[in-house]
Amino acid sequence: MKIRRNSYDHRLARHYNELKWLYMELYHDENAFDYFVQMLARCWDQRKKPLRDQDQRREADPDWYRRRDLLGMMLYVDAFAGTLEGVKKNLKYIKECGVNYLHLMPLLDSPKGRSDGGYAVSDFRRVQPQLGAMEDLESLANACRRAGISLCLDFVMNHTSEDHQWARKARAGEPGYRERYFFYSSWDIPREFEKTVPQVFPTTAPGSFTQLEDGQIVMTSFYPYQWDLNYANPTVFNDMTENLLFLANRGIDIIRLDAIPYIWKELGTDCRNLPQVHTLARMLRMVCEIVCPSVLLLGEVVMEPAKVAPYFGTPEKPECHMLYNVTTMCTTWHTLASGDASLLKKQMEAVCALPKDFLFLNYLRCHDDIGWGLDYPWLREHFGIDEVAHKRYLNDWFTGRWPGSSSRGELYNDDPRLGDARLCGTTASLCGIEAADFEGDPFKLERALACDLTLHAWMLSQSGIPVIYSGDEVGQLNDYTYHSDPDKREDSRYIHRGKFLWGLAEQRRDPDTYQGKLFQGLRRLEELRAGEPCFDARADVQVLDSGDRRVLAICRRFEDRELVCLFNFSGEFVQAGADRAGEYTELMYGAKYNDIRSIQLWPNGFAWLLRDSKKE
Repeated sequence: MKIRRNSYDHRLARHYNELKWLYMELYHDENAFDYFVQMLARCWDQRKKPLRDQDQRREADPDWYRRRDLLGMMLYVDAFAGTLEGVKKNLKYIKECGVNYLHLMPLLDSPKGRSDGGYAVSDFRRVQPQLGAMEDLESLANACRRAGISLCLDFVMNHTSEDHQWARKARAGEPGYRERYFFYSSWDIPREFEKTVPQVFPTTAPGSFTQLEDGQIVMTSFYPYQWDLNYANPTVFNDMTENLLFLANRGIDIIRLDAIPYIWKELGTDCRNLPQVHTLARMLRMVCEIVCPSVLLLGEVVMEPAKVAPYFGTPEKPECHMLYNVTTMCTTWHTLASGDASLLKKQMEAVCALPKDFLFLNYLRCHDDIGWGLDYPWLREHFGIDEVAHKRYLNDWFTGRWPGSSSRGELYNDDPRLGDARLCGTTASLCGIEAADFEGDPFKLERALACDLTLHAWMLSQSGIPVIYSGDEVGQLNDYTYHSDPDKREDSRYIHRGKFLWGLAEQRRDPDTYQGKLFQGLRRLEELRAGEPCFDARADVQVLDSGDRRVLAICRRFEDRELVCLFNFSGEFVQAGADRAGEYTELMYGAKYNDIRSIQLWPNGFAWLLRDSKKE
């Protein structure tokens, strides 16, 4: 035990001076800091041996999460298997999908009908009863660890549910609890905040404050039942850090920091991405390195690229281990609808210029909507594209209202006044599989399947960790039953949060079904990625000129190997390529080329072209 504690003491000593300096810079409270350090030691003492052993292994292999064979999947426990025990019983299927990084969507206790999909947490140490108990989560984590699967869980930092015990005590006026939130007795200060703070949900939850029954006013940046926490209060930071470590000690490997840019509030600002947010993120990183060094922090930063990269921190003072590649996801769907890869090419040039240590999670769909946060100044300058008109076009395309579109999606937070809305739908439905299947059109279905696989090939071609949304591996379509559920019908995001259809999964080995074609095609892509060194995180990645705006070309080089990836985002046959010398073999289908400056790409098709270095 002494040796074990010595490892903790060594890590604490390594970070102590910086941790104290940052903490005192924010809080100027020696007693609070002393409590904080004692809490860290207590959490370390509570960490069980298998987790400490894992800490030791991963400390010895700090790049363990940068391997090219990592493949993620995100799922809702109830939709996938009903309960946590059900997920554990179906780990064999998850392993068959090639998944070794499993993200469970919010599952901590939250009030029915006021849960925001689980993001209004009423108890950070209790699982939603219908899903199981905290012991079931720990049991699943143990099973995942034995199976070589890292487990990810959301940690909602910005707010609690109004039903959380802190909020209930604050509402009752108990001393010390209103200070955990932002309470005001008049609208004077809230109105000053609202002069500079953008609304998160201007149509479904306008404003950033809510007036309670007793006349008190509380900050609610998201929904009225989600009360913003006041991180200027050290008690909040101390207790929320302990809640995070509680989950880490249950066996969670990756903590997703939800809405982290919002967590520090300051009058006269937009309350987004303030310097204190980075101080808090840096302290959390050090906390994990001290108490649970095998645990990673995943930042949810839904912002433009210039505001995303700072959340990695610096090599000397890192913050998040990983961030979502939101901009590339959004621009990918824009590229599919427009048939023009120019903007995607520009953004990939910016991504490729970032340090290789910056690790992104790449994805096509997730639990949330798609917001059209594109680089409109650039689009306007180069193509004369108007922001409002283009958003309307994208939404018309992906809801199938635009002539020639086979996409089937629905809008979220539609604001006709601003011509703005966000998009919802599964990958398969947005790619046209739903429409083709409904119409019984085999030609259209083949084109839609090709589109789906090409988008996944593009996701797998990017540096970082690819993450699949549960159901996409078998082409699950939109679920319209949410319209008849009074608890869900006002939130169109439930269209892509439907029950996992195990009947579809049973067809995954049948190559005559579209489910089998998708599943087997996707597994083939994933296996190629895992086995090809060019997909290594250390590879040099360069954006090439394909010779056609409809086609994106990138080149990945690792040691003496070179892989050229071409993606046709149009629904037409295209002649395109890359100005590279040598003989190439297409990895997916085996075709060989003596010249790749101009090859034929199928509509919404792709090519992974590996240079044959032995013949040079």
